[in-house]
Amino acid sequence: MNDNASGFAAAAQPIAAQSVIRTDTEGLATGTIKLTVGGQEVPVYHARPAGQDKLPVMIVVSEIFGLHEHIADVARRFAKQGYLALAPDLFVRQGDPSTIPDIPTLMAHIVRKVPDAQVMGDIDACVAWAEKNGGDAGRLGINGFCWGGRMTWLYAAHNPRVKAAVAWYGKLVADPNPPGQPFHPIDIAPTLTVPVLGLYGARDTGIPVDTVERMTAALGTGTSDSAIVVYPDAGHAFYADYRPTYNAKDARDGFARALAWFREHGVG
Repeated sequence: MNDNASGFAAAAQPIAAQSVIRTDTEGLATGTIKLTVGGQEVPVYHARPAGQDKLPVMIVVSEIFGLHEHIADVARRFAKQGYLALAPDLFVRQGDPSTIPDIPTLMAHIVRKVPDAQVMGDIDACVAWAEKNGGDAGRLGINGFCWGGRMTWLYAAHNPRVKAAVAWYGKLVADPNPPGQPFHPIDIAPTLTVPVLGLYGARDTGIPVDTVERMTAALGTGTSDSAIVVYPDAGHAFYADYRPTYNAKDARDGFARALAWFREHGVG
């Protein structure tokens, strides 16, 4: 790959080399742009089928490790399916996750300092860029993992132009809500209108199954036609093929479900 997205080396994450998926760029146009949002340059990795326009748009939102090679690869996976995929570096103002040696420090020094409103604005800018550069924003989807899964739920509430969303193991509940994070997914569930598919693991110690059940009940009071799938044998980050948490069977099933969900709801 001859273009660089920021933070490609995820800090302190052992690589399971035998399982890492490498998606080639054959037939794709890929690169990194910089969008100016509120005076800040925000790097965005993008991938699309080469020479095509009027493409459905897919926003890919990273986990806490930011815009690294796995997230760029996910963008290419969507591009291979016919999408204009964009993966923004949403931590650029707070720091580079690849320089932080452990997760508690990363959470304290970068992740918890990122206001939700900042993320919503950066993704809005990605959508605006896509609309002017070969994307069909009338077919807009968003897909996020972990921290990005939570942001996916929130962005679906923030932007009703989103046709469908898929949130992989995003945190659903916080008590109390931290500064800069006025709402969590469970708070917006009753008024959500965008259909969101949640993909969760029953063995995820950071997202207890009872919170998933509470979210399911809250969604049931609304009209969004959202759904949640819980994989009995999966833990947290079961899609992350570069980490020991990877569960190949459930990851493949989850991605197939995600693609079907987007297409069912007009994103594809």
